[in-house]
Amino acid sequence: MLKIGNKLLNFFIGMIILVIIWQIVIWVGNYPEALLPSPYSVGKAILTLVVEGTLFEHLKVSLGRFVAGYFSAIIPAILLGMVLARLPLVWQVIDPIVQVLRPVSPVAWSPFIVLWFGIGNMPAIVIIFIASFFPVLLTTVAGVNKIDRSYLKIAENLEIKKLPFMYKFIFPAAFPSIVSGLRLAVGTAWIFLVAGEMVGAQSGLGFLIVDARNTLNLDYVLAGIIFIGVSGFILDRLIGIFERWVGKHWGMVKST
Repeated sequence: MLKIGNKLLNFFIGMIILVIIWQIVIWVGNYPEALLPSPYSVGKAILTLVVEGTLFEHLKVSLGRFVAGYFSAIIPAILLGMVLARLPLVWQVIDPIVQVLRPVSPVAWSPFIVLWFGIGNMPAIVIIFIASFFPVLLTTVAGVNKIDRSYLKIAENLEIKKLPFMYKFIFPAAFPSIVSGLRLAVGTAWIFLVAGEMVGAQSGLGFLIVDARNTLNLDYVLAGIIFIGVSGFILDRLIGIFERWVGKHWGMVKST
């Protein structure tokens, strides 16, 4: 409990420092509100969005898209990664394909995604899927490949069936690497979700920013940016909590 309190305190201290720097930049640069809204103006915009319920409507839509795209990507990526890591000859053929596709920004596929899936929720979900799939796949393969070969031989000598072998041995042993991919995928997926919503969506946090920009309400633009950053921070911490829970369940970390 004390650790949680310290983390919250550190978070608020960091936010206060950021706001102070923000205000100093406005004073030093002598920026008008039309170019860089003050913390006070953005605070009023945040309060208005919260009171009107607009924030929660857009946030609910964005989170729904994120959950659908993220989980539809990480589950097959983990399963496929564990299988491919156990088939090195197949992985040697698949790996170059993955390495060619992985650096391509998911947004670059948006013209095709819109043509194939239309407008609405699906384009954003597909973009999140692409952004999440490759980091988890690669870290899963790397995690399985790092497992001590002597342990694998012992498990094989015990003639453990393939399915129990995968989820009772391979997955727990590779989990530290897999969770690194999960955290990386959260960040990239959240970034590209907002980018996807800026392209053609009519709702969500990305749309909120574009709509505010089109009406020159830069205080609402910054309010949307703050919500996106805080939401991404919370999602990352949730993955961290999941990591610690699984670690305690499997005896990887000491209970506190």
